[in-house]
Amino acid sequence: MTTKPLTTAQFFRKFPDDETCLQHLFDVRFGEGFTCPKCERPSKWFRIKAERAYSCQWCGHHLHPTVGTPFEKTRTPLQLWFYAIHLFTTTRHGVSGKELQRQLGVTYKTAWRMASLIRDHMADVDGDHPIGGAGTNVEIDETLMGGVKKGKHNRGSAAKTVVLGALECGGDVVAQVVPNQRRATLVPFVTANVEAGGNVHTDELRSYSNLADHGYRHARVNHGAEEYAYYDYRLAETVSVNGIENFWRHLKCSINGTHTSVSAKHLNRYVKEFEYRFNRRNRPETMLLELLSTFRPLPSQSD
Repeated sequence: MTTKPLTTAQFFRKFPDDETCLQHLFDVRFGEGFTCPKCERPSKWFRIKAERAYSCQWCGHHLHPTVGTPFEKTRTPLQLWFYAIHLFTTTRHGVSGKELQRQLGVTYKTAWRMASLIRDHMADVDGDHPIGGAGTNVEIDETLMGGVKKGKHNRGSAAKTVVLGALECGGDVVAQVVPNQRRATLVPFVTANVEAGGNVHTDELRSYSNLADHGYRHARVNHGAEEYAYYDYRLAETVSVNGIENFWRHLKCSINGTHTSVSAKHLNRYVKEFEYRFNRRNRPETMLLELLSTFRPLPSQSD
């Protein structure tokens, strides 16, 4: 049974101050008895009040729990960082920099930097593990975002950014910004992110025409002929890209409603944020602890 994410009151009971937050980072990354990388002895670790660090009982070597995390080299209180992540995990539509500024009482510059680092962290934690494979159905589609439509009857587009995605039916999505809709761009994305041996569904775009040559059972819907789903007796399944198009609709509505617009330079961060949240749609209660407990491999630490 799915449980609900922490309420705001529950969050502040769990993380009432900076010391609790720092102790949490130490516990999930090291813990008592952690072997000192300098003297190579299991040690008790003592809190150093003058900095965000712990000291080895034997040689005095310092461990810094924030190193290698989004909280490294920041003067912003850890509790505010944790609360910002809490806000990101309790919304379906994302959090704007202005909203963080209001909620945290920091400058807009600080709020924007925090949001960017949190989105990068969400992408790191989610990763890009291949989806699909034998016995699966994967929908592949691209969409255009941003820019201003121009020309007669709004045909064509200016300054549009291409976002490409693959959605395993009933499973995860992988999406990213790509430079164009050419075969040389789209096919490598598919082969890198979708395991061969399964069924892939696309629209009629010619860039997808040789996917069968890469080990996929390929079926298409022809949107130009107003075809959006049909039953394929060869594959014994319904062919459509409605699932990935629904993901695009949610992404666009959320960005338009929360952020108004996003520049092409930073769009991939937002795409990855929504990918992370979508892939945990059936277990939203796990997101906060996962983001507060999963970090990149530790660099070597020195005093």
